[in-house]
Amino acid sequence: MLFHFNLKEFQEKVSTQLRPWQRSFQFWVRAADIYAGYKVFQVRASLEKDVKKQEVMWEKQHEVAADKIYSMCSELGGFFLKVAQIVGKPDLAPAPWVKRLVTLCDQAPATPYNVIRVVLEKELGQSIDELFEYFSKDPLGSASIAQVHRARLRGDKNDVVVKVQHPGVQELMMTDIRNLQAFALYIQKTDVKFDLFSITKEMEKQISYEFDFVREAEAMARIRHFLFQNNKKSPVRVPCVIRDMVSRRVLVMEYIDGIPILKLGDEMEKRGIHPDGKLAAAAKMNILKNLSLAYGQMILKSGFFHADPHPGNILICKGSEVALLDYGQVKDLPDELRLGYARLVLAIADSDPLRASESYRDLGIETLSNCEDEQNELLRLAQTMFDTKLPPGVTMLQPFAEESSIKKIAVKAFPEELFSVLRTVHILRGLSVGLGINFSCAEQWRPIAEEVLYVAGRLTAKDLKQIHRRGTSRRRFWR
Repeated sequence: MLFHFNLKEFQEKVSTQLRPWQRSFQFWVRAADIYAGYKVFQVRASLEKDVKKQEVMWEKQHEVAADKIYSMCSELGGFFLKVAQIVGKPDLAPAPWVKRLVTLCDQAPATPYNVIRVVLEKELGQSIDELFEYFSKDPLGSASIAQVHRARLRGDKNDVVVKVQHPGVQELMMTDIRNLQAFALYIQKTDVKFDLFSITKEMEKQISYEFDFVREAEAMARIRHFLFQNNKKSPVRVPCVIRDMVSRRVLVMEYIDGIPILKLGDEMEKRGIHPDGKLAAAAKMNILKNLSLAYGQMILKSGFFHADPHPGNILICKGSEVALLDYGQVKDLPDELRLGYARLVLAIADSDPLRASESYRDLGIETLSNCEDEQNELLRLAQTMFDTKLPPGVTMLQPFAEESSIKKIAVKAFPEELFSVLRTVHILRGLSVGLGINFSCAEQWRPIAEEVLYVAGRLTAKDLKQIHRRGTSRRRFWR
């Protein structure tokens, strides 16, 4: 019996098995280079006594690091595109990082149409020609997990969006997350006194859900129903799922016409609206308030919320209406955590250091103080982490700076489930900064927090009357 050896097939099999190891090696080499660069630079910067010269030195170092981080995220792709979305925000990262990383939102490589067609037809059990009157071969966009195509179903006059998962992406993304977890463990032991590992564990859990489009369709329908039920008009548009057109790797939904929020300024200029004028400012404020209101209701009233409001998932429609896309990342907060966060929102809105520190304990956030003015520093940290409006004097998070709250207050334990709230608030803050609006979600969410605490029996009717009469005395009446 002759043995037939297929060299090409063997090479492809070996390449597939080695790919996670190759990615791990590439990540560690690049991460070590970036980290070592900053550690060496810290020593050099400490020798320079002139503050202005120090600032120039830091700017150049950030530019060097930004190029390296951009190369790593763009070349490795996958999960690292999500890392770029999280880190590349004006309030969180140095300006050179933001400038480089913000362009990565929509740059995931597309899967060829012939591969997408095979996945779609296998998942839905019919050919594209049988299902669709037309199907655009070029995707509207491609992200780290899936890409979307515009199409029209047979016998229908309205367009739809077809979301199809990239084949083989799940295993690679899980490898990337575990590498990041190991790096986070090292960083939190050496430089940043914050429970970064718990955050990466929650990221692992949330991203693993994104590979199930049936779950995403259910989440989209649930949030759409909740927002319509709780408002005369929903503050944001949520796409309607097309029934019987959903599988684990394919999701068909209503097409919503709009422009990406990052292109809002360009669109205004095209229409002759000055981006810094009164009309533009009113439109931007309306957009931000509606988006923030939707999140306040989802997080505090329902506990079930869309947990990925990065710019690529937000469209601006006619009349400054906001559409919220992509429900792969959703979070369902336990009631005690939801109510504990409502108390923290009130503490932040009232600038109450005592209640903020009590809320930390309620939420299971364990801290270790390294400063004299502990309570005020705890409030400052709460404002930095959980409000879109940064504390006075803070322009962005600087975890390595000696004056940083994270340096003064070590966060020993941080509930994994709370990370989605933290990330959502930070992305909303990034949008606020990008729109040029100094906006406090805690102040906007205060009435919602009061309502949910009242319904839960943590505030009485008498308390609420006294709250509304005394205004700033709200904090005295928590139970």
